[in-house]
This record gives sequence, C-alpha cells and structure tokens, in this order.
Amino acid sequence: MDYPVWSSGLSGGVLMAWVAVTHVIVAHFAIGGGLVVVVTEALSVKRDDRELRELARRSSLVLILVSTVFGAISGVGIWVVAGLISPGAISALIHTYVWGWAIEWVFFILEIVAALVYYTTWDRISKGVHLMVGWLYFIAAYLSLVVINGIITFMLTPGDWLATGGFWDGFFNPTYWPSLLLRSGIAVLMAVAFMVLVAVRASAERRPGIMRYLGWWWLAGALVSYGGYRWWEASLPATVTALFRGASPLLPTLDATRAFALWSLTVGLVLGLLILVLVPRLARAMTVVVLMASAFAFFAGYERLREAVRKPFLIHSHMFSNGLLVGEIETINGTGMAAHSGWVNTGDPDPVALGERLFRAECASCHSLDGYQSIRPLLPTLADVQRVVGDDPPGSGERCFRIECASCHREVEFSDMVAALPSTEEIRADVEMVHDLNLSMITTTVLELRRMGADIAAFKPGSTFDMRELRFPVMPPFVGTDDEAEALALYLASLDHPTPVAAASGGE
Repeated sequence: MDYPVWSSGLSGGVLMAWVAVTHVIVAHFAIGGGLVVVVTEALSVKRDDRELRELARRSSLVLILVSTVFGAISGVGIWVVAGLISPGAISALIHTYVWGWAIEWVFFILEIVAALVYYTTWDRISKGVHLMVGWLYFIAAYLSLVVINGIITFMLTPGDWLATGGFWDGFFNPTYWPSLLLRSGIAVLMAVAFMVLVAVRASAERRPGIMRYLGWWWLAGALVSYGGYRWWEASLPATVTALFRGASPLLPTLDATRAFALWSLTVGLVLGLLILVLVPRLARAMTVVVLMASAFAFFAGYERLREAVRKPFLIHSHMFSNGLLVGEIETINGTGMAAHSGWVNTGDPDPVALGERLFRAECASCHSLDGYQSIRPLLPTLADVQRVVGDDPPGSGERCFRIECASCHREVEFSDMVAALPSTEEIRADVEMVHDLNLSMITTTVLELRRMGADIAAFKPGSTFDMRELRFPVMPPFVGTDDEAEALALYLASLDHPTPVAAASGGE
C-alpha cells in the first residue's frame, strides 16, 4: 500500500484477465506444441510419412508466429499490468523468488532460440539433429512451466512458507503437483486446438487419419486435464473451497464459473471424440473452431476460478488484494493510513476528499464507482426506498427488496426492513433522509470492516486463515483511524448525489 494507485478507467482485474488469459493460452500451446510437433516429426521420420512431416512443419510455423511473437509480447504485458495494478504483490514475488524468475528467463531464452533454429532448419540439417533441436525446445518450454507453476500456485496455497519463509516451502506447496498435472494436460489440449486448424489443409485422402491421430492426443489432454483439476480442487483448504463449493458457497458466481469450466471440458471431450476420432470427416474449419472454443472456454474458466478463489488475498493469509500486509494491520490502525501512505496524506483536510483517497488506496483494487463491481449502484436511491416501503402494487416492494437490498442485508427479512424504514410520507417530507440512511449503513459497515482487522490480526501467525469466521470473508479489512473510517463513509455516501451535498463538499 506504499505505491500510487493506477486507474485506467477499467477494472484492474478485468484488464489483467484479458491480458493473462490470452497469454496463458498461447504459452501453453508453446509448451504442448513442442511435444506434439516433435513427436509428430519423429513418427514421420520413422514411417517415412510426408503428410505427417508436413503437418509438423506447418505447425512449427504457427508455433513460431503465435508463441514467440504474440506470446512474448503478451508476457511482457502481464508484467506491465501486474506491476501497475498490484505493485506490492509483484515486489513480494520478486523478493521471494528472484532466482526462480532468473532461471525461468534462462529457460525462456533457450526456448525462443531453439524454436527459431527448429523452424529455420527444416531440410537444412540432418533429421536426427533437427529432432534433437525440437526436443531441446520442448524441454526448455516445459521447464519454464515447472518454475512458473511453483510461483503461481504459491500465491493461492503458500503452505509452510507462511511460517518459514523458505523458498522451497512455498515453491512445492500443496497445489504444486496437481496444478502441474492439470497444466500439462491443458498444454496438450492447446497444442491440438491450434494444430487441427493446420490439419484441415491435409489431402482429402490423409485428412481422416491425421485428424484421428490428433484426436487421440486431444482425448489424452482432456482426460489428464480433468484428473489434474479434480486433484487440484481436492488439494485446496476448506477455507478456499467454501468460496465456490457446498450448498451455500460464499461466492455463487464462482460455483457457476466452476460449472462452466467443467461443462466446457465435457463438451470438448465429446466433440473431440466425435469429430476427430469417430467421424473425422466432420473435421472442417467451422467444427474445429468450435472444438478450439471449448478448450479455450475450459482454460479461461479455470483461470478465472483460480484467480478468484484467492479472495480477499493476493498471497493467501499474507497480503490482501489491495496490497495490505497482514502484519501491518495493527500498526496502520494505530497511526492511521494517512501517516502510512503519502498518497493518502496529500495535505487536503476535507474529509470527503480524504475519503476518496482512502477509497483509491484500500478499495479501488477490487471496486469501481460505476463499472466492474461498482459501488454507486449498490446505494439505495430515493425511488428504491419508496418502492420498498410503498409496496404498490402489493408484492412489488418485496421484489424490489430482493433485487436491491437482499444481497447486502442477507440476515434481514422484508418485513423487518419495512419496519425499520421511515414511512412514505416521512420520506416525501425529508428527501435527505435516504442520504442519511445510506451514511448510517455505510458507516456501520466500514467500522465493522475496521474491527475485522483486529480479528484477522489475532489469527494464528504462519497459518492459512479461515476467513469464514468473519463478517465479510471475501473483503480485506479497513485499516486506519476512526476519523479515517468516518471520512471513507462520508465519501461513499456522497456517491448517491449527482453533486456533493453541502456537508460533504469536495467529494465526487
């Protein structure tokens, strides 16, 4: 939380998702493609099969263009975006795994050089040496995954690292091996997804056989991916699976994401069996695009699930999504956020202006005002309150309550809400009453989030925190003084006005 807040007008999480998902699809194709292309070339040499050799040659061109060009650019894009939206997390990862990143970059350079040599030396060097270059490429690419997988899985399940801070304790964490198996299967899926586009150009006589050959790779990749996913999910601690599993998951949208990913894999498995293995004559440009889409949908769904189940952490039980370290909670609550961050303490004494800076520092990593996970639409308007209280026609008030209120007031019944609200006549007589109600609700919530920080600080150090014990298990605590909590509440309450109210001048 010592860094400036970067805002592009688009949620950082959404921006990262677009960059990261496209990159990992290409990166896993680069890994799986290395295996499938080289094995295909080896078979073509053994069988003296010109069609298989041509499939390997054309696929190597796609591999070069997609992986070494787009993959390299998008990989840099991930570093840029992550460094802008989560500088604290990037700093922590570099400090913890600097030598891991260094060896990964060595493997990546070797991978790029081998790929370029492999493509440019078709029929220019002996087949044996050419195959050796291909295997060198695949080994370098796969070792790159071996390293990156340890760092990625560490963020969700840091394991014993929380207590020891040891490199290997965090690297070989509880989900390392399940994730490596899963990503190995995905790499094969991505390879076949791109190679079937090349295979449709094979001669009509050989196309069914080549498609069936790729179909067996596809089925193997799908089954390994499914087994790896199940192992990965079983390796997650209960505090993580509670977010998306069970009768009442804490985040039902993640349960839907999980279902989407697994159904996409199921559809891909069935389509691959049908159009590649059983009836390969159905493999045409349109059908293989649908096949590709099923694989991409599964991978994207899994990536979204993997990222989201870390909530509310960037590094589980160590660093929150806004960059707050668990070990800083008590200190910042004592001295104040303004004393901790120069980006909050700009010298402007206006409480609403301070509240806006606090929002940017502590909330904007996950929430926007009007876009993704927006704040403003959550605030009840005068019309919303009148519809709930008026209940005209009968039943409309309860429907409005379910739509507008129940997501935040889960423990409150409609009748209780009506009893607690002013009458329709009282609301008409004092329209600012709704603003006062918003300010009261927001202040209560912010203070609860501040008290939650003390509960988190009391968790056993060096352990995986069970956030289900807390009032807001998927949100970071608010840290700062009581005055700063009040300033944040004033700013958030001012969002229900087109222009700032007099008591909260200086807000948005």
